[in-house]
Amino acid sequence: MNKCPSSSGQSLSRKELKDLKVLLQFTAVYCRARHAGEKTVIATGEPGLQELPLRKYPVCSECRAFLLYAFERLLRCPLDEKPSCKHCHVHCYKPGHREKVREVMRFSGQYLIKRGRLDLLWHYFF
Repeated sequence: MNKCPSSSGQSLSRKELKDLKVLLQFTAVYCRARHAGEKTVIATGEPGLQELPLRKYPVCSECRAFLLYAFERLLRCPLDEKPSCKHCHVHCYKPGHREKVREVMRFSGQYLIKRGRLDLLWHYFF
């Protein structure tokens, strides 16, 4: 039942990669608009994360720590048929991180949709 690629040796599914990429993209948009200062790319040795375009989305140290925590939670999801986190009955995130995810998704979703990324409406509603 453990779906963490580092412990089970399996690669990430297409849906899992998409969820991680959306989280990465939304966090980078949020960070760029809200946080000043130096931004660097995330470097991680987790198997499966090499498929993500990490170099395209530099973030500050606060957002990097948030993303690494979120990646770990998503990769270690105990459910076999993984639902969207907003529809899940098991909450993997600590309460403070759950609020941070909501804030990042709300801000970045509105930001990107206002700038023509209508394809993200599908992810917003489902």
